[in-house]
Amino acid sequence: MSSARYYIAYGSNLNLEQMKMRCSTAEVVGASEFKGYRLVFKGALTNAYATIEECTDGAVPVLIWSLKPQDEKALDRYEGYPRFYFKEMHTVVVNNEPVEAMVYIMNKECKEGIPSGNYYNTIMKGYKDNGLSTEYLEQALKECVKNVNGK
Repeated sequence: MSSARYYIAYGSNLNLEQMKMRCSTAEVVGASEFKGYRLVFKGALTNAYATIEECTDGAVPVLIWSLKPQDEKALDRYEGYPRFYFKEMHTVVVNNEPVEAMVYIMNKECKEGIPSGNYYNTIMKGYKDNGLSTEYLEQALKECVKNVNGK
């Protein structure tokens, strides 16, 4: 019996085509909101990646995936686990049911930066493919640009 576990995607892994290439046996469980967090971009100043930070009144649009062990191993490689991202387990409600799910969070020492256009568009496609509010993603980018440029 395989030990699948749930995974909370909030960045480029919302993109269905990308996830199919990375994790061929992963299955979408449903869309949700990850409460108590906000979406930010961190990494290098001009090549940042999505991550989440605690934010009391925040709620990040997410997609919940069911991963088999080989899918999680593949994602660990893509996400740079454990050096670039670490993992935490959280409860999230999907399809009206609370489930325990794994989420990748970027290591704290990474600084805020601006994502590349290609990376941002990959995330945007994921938002659109899954019926998530693109306004949330657009606002997260605006906040990031403002913070990085100091305006």
